[in-house]
Amino acid sequence: MPAIDVKPGIYWIGVNDRTTDLFEGVWPITQEGVSYNSYLVLDEKKALIDMAAGHHGVAFMEQIRDLVDPSELDYIIINHMEPDHTGAIALLRSLAPQAKFVVSAKAQEMMAAYYGITEGLQVVGDGDSLSLGAQSLSFHMVPFVHWPETMVTYAPGAKVLFSCDAFGGYGALRGDIFDDQHADLDYYIQESLRYYVNIVARFSGPVLRAIEKLAGMEIDIVAPSHGLLWRRNPGQIIDLYRTWATYATEPAQPGITLVYGSMYGNTERMMNAVAQGVASTGCPLAVFDAARTHASYILPALWTHNGVIVGAPTYEVSLFPPVAQAIEMAVHKRIMNRKAAYFGSYGWSKGALRGLQQLTDPLKWEWVDTFEFMGAPTKESLHQGEALGARLARLMLGEE
Repeated sequence: MPAIDVKPGIYWIGVNDRTTDLFEGVWPITQEGVSYNSYLVLDEKKALIDMAAGHHGVAFMEQIRDLVDPSELDYIIINHMEPDHTGAIALLRSLAPQAKFVVSAKAQEMMAAYYGITEGLQVVGDGDSLSLGAQSLSFHMVPFVHWPETMVTYAPGAKVLFSCDAFGGYGALRGDIFDDQHADLDYYIQESLRYYVNIVARFSGPVLRAIEKLAGMEIDIVAPSHGLLWRRNPGQIIDLYRTWATYATEPAQPGITLVYGSMYGNTERMMNAVAQGVASTGCPLAVFDAARTHASYILPALWTHNGVIVGAPTYEVSLFPPVAQAIEMAVHKRIMNRKAAYFGSYGWSKGALRGLQQLTDPLKWEWVDTFEFMGAPTKESLHQGEALGARLARLMLGEE
C-alpha cells in the first residue's frame, strides 16, 4: 500500500502481514493477518514513529521511500522495543546513520541488549517534547502496556495519538486504514478484543492507569501500531479498552463460555444437552471444542462472560489435555472470579474434576455445580446435564 495521509504532514506508511501464521509465536493470525503501522511526520525535521517486523524490512523501506529518502530522517521514535515494532532497526540504521533514536530510559538498556545500539540515542522522560518545526511531539510513559519501557507519542497540533500496542488489534488492513471506511467494523472490533485478551489483558491495571493518564488529551485520531486507525469516533476504541480492562477485577457480561473436549463422543453428547439447557434461558452462549480451537479464540469469550462451563472426560486420572491447555492459558491471563460448572465422563477412574479445580484454584472460580457420569450418558443423565446448564445460566442472568 502506498503512503496515506493521516493529517497534514503526517502519513501512514505501514506494512500488512498476511504470511505470518503465529503472532508472538503463539497466537494464530493465518486467516486474519496483522498490520504493522508506522507513521512519518514531515516538517523541518523528519520523524519516523514506530517500525515493522524484520522480515518485512525491505517492504517497509519502500514505504518510507514513497515519501522521503530514509537518509533524510532526523528522528526515529521507539515507542516499544518488542521486535514486531523494531525488527527493521538494523536495516534502517544502515540507511539513516545520522538519525537519533528517541527512546524511554528503560528502552535505552533494551536497545543495547536487542540490537547492540548504545550511541545515537535521545532519552526522553514523561511529558518531554520534541520540536520538528511547525509540529511537535510529546512523549508519555505507559509502563506495562504491555512492556515496562512502553510510551506513547502525541502530536498536540494535529491531535493524533500514536498509541503503540494500546488500542490495537489483529487484522490486516484491506486497502483502507480508517474505521469510517469499513462496513465490517464489527470484525475489527472483535479482532481488537482478541488482541486485547491475547496480548494485553494480563496488564489490565496498567491499561486503566494509562487511559486515565491520557484522558486530558484532545484526540482526533487514535493511531495504534496494529489494526485500524480511529477517527470517526476515536473515543470508541478507548472506551472498549476501558471496558475490557475492567473485566480483570469487576463482573463481566452475563453469558456463558462452554469449553469442552471429548475422546469418544460421550462428553460431547452431554455437552449438547448442557448447551440446550443454557439456550433455553436466553443466556448468551459461546461453545468451543478445545481440541480443535486454539485458546486465542476461546480467551475472549472467557474474558467477557461471567460464567464458565467446562466439559471434559477423565484422561489417565487427570483432566483431558486439550481442555487443560485452554484452561492453563486462562490461568496465565488471570481470568478471575467466574462462576463455573463442570461435567464429564469417566471410565475406570475419576480425576478430571479434581485436576480442573486444582488448576483453577488461583483464579478463585466458584464451582456452582459439577456432574460426572460413568461411560455413556443415559436419558436421565442427559436431563441432568440440561438442568445443570439452565441453572448456571439463570444464575448468570440474575434470575436465581
